[in-house]
Formats: sequence, structure tokens, C-alpha cells
Amino acid sequence: MPKQVDHDERRRQIGDAVCRLIASRGLDAVSLRHVAAEAGVSMGRVQHYFASKDEMLMFAFELVSERVASRLGAVGADDPAAYLRAVLLELLPLSEAAREEAPVLAAFLAHAVVEPRLGEPLRRGSGEMATWLAGMITAAGGPGDAEREAKALLAFVDGLMLQVLIGQVTAEVAVDLVDHQLSRVLTRG
Repeated sequence: MPKQVDHDERRRQIGDAVCRLIASRGLDAVSLRHVAAEAGVSMGRVQHYFASKDEMLMFAFELVSERVASRLGAVGADDPAAYLRAVLLELLPLSEAAREEAPVLAAFLAHAVVEPRLGEPLRRGSGEMATWLAGMITAAGGPGDAEREAKALLAFVDGLMLQVLIGQVTAEVAVDLVDHQLSRVLTRG
């Protein structure tokens, strides 16, 4: 009986290798040879599943985005303000999973500046996230322009993520800064 091949799992295996390479060595390290070596497969197998480097990068971005969405979906809290705080903290490289994903996300953010194809899903995802956060701000009783505050919080957390990644800000300071910023947003009149 022929062996059943799970093609989706093989693509994920290669996509995971792309993410590991990006996290450890940056986007420039993503090549057919390096990805194949990292995944422990032949270059032919990589080519079978991905026609180009761009296709591998887009797939890796989708994988990381799905993982972040899954982590955010697992966040729970008793009240809207605590829930909002938990979500914002989950976007920072504080947990092991987030520390693995953050360098990949940061590399994609930087690459999106020069690659419009990658910028589009980032813009769309950011817009959806801002709308969702605005709803949370409103539910938590935040006064003022919730949409504007949500966009400001996302920009704040993106910048804070980079500062934590490069060691400019510790995890403890990052949590304190999120608490400070969130308090300011929820009490602003």
C-alpha cells in the first residue's frame, strides 16, 4: 500500500524552517539551500512545494500570523480592561511562543517597507486588529475616540516589541509601560 503523504504538513514543515531561519539569521538567509538544510529535506522537495522565495516568505508569514491569532484567541480575562491588557501583553515577546515569533514578525514588518505584496496583508490585519481593539476599549469604558486609541496602542506595542527584542527594554519594564499606557487610554476624558 502506498504511503499517504500529508502535503499540508510538509508545507508547514518547510514553512517552520523558513520561520526559524528568519528568526535566527534574518530574511536574507532564506534561500532554497538554507531552507532545505533547516527543514532536513532535499532542495527538490522545497521546490516541489514552493515555486519561489517570495512564495515561501508569504507562506511563512501566514503561518506566523495564524499562530499569533491562535494565541490571541486563547487569551481570556474576567473583564474587558483585563482582557485588553492580556491581548496587548500577548503581542509582546514575553512568552516563549511570542519570543520565537517576534523576530519573524519584525523582519516581515521591515521587509514590507520595500515589498508591497507583503505590506497588504499587514495593513489589512492591522486595520482589523485596530477595529477589534477599539471595541474592547469601548467595552472597557474607555472615553474618547476608541478607534484612534486602538491605532495608537498598536503602534505603541509594535515599537515596544522591537525595543524588547533588542534588549532596550526588559520584559518587566514592557509590562509596566503597557499598564501605564492602557491606564491613560481608559481614563482619558
